[in-house]
Amino acid sequence: MRLLFAECAGLAVLTAYLMVLVVTAEPGSLPVAISLTVMAAIGVFAVFLVARALGRRSARARGPAIVVQLFVIASGGFLLQTGPAWAGAAMMALGVGVAVLCLLPASTRALGLD
Repeated sequence: MRLLFAECAGLAVLTAYLMVLVVTAEPGSLPVAISLTVMAAIGVFAVFLVARALGRRSARARGPAIVVQLFVIASGGFLLQTGPAWAGAAMMALGVGVAVLCLLPASTRALGLD
């Protein structure tokens, strides 16, 4: 759960950075920049809701938490190919780690799925 909140915080920082880029964007690319920023903000809200639901031990939140991790792994794979490889490797490791933690027997017991 705490790692999901950390992912939410990282996404919020990215959203703030995108807002700065929107302010400095060229007029031709403004609609794309605004849509990307809005999508990132929606992502922050969604990850926050999933983390909060897991914090309240809702068994229904485990599936969406795994889906979030799949997106993190996919984003890390994209960064491995195009961006800084160290960031991509870190994102993929984080995604795999959190997904494994969500599926461990102790997490299953804590969520009442045993």
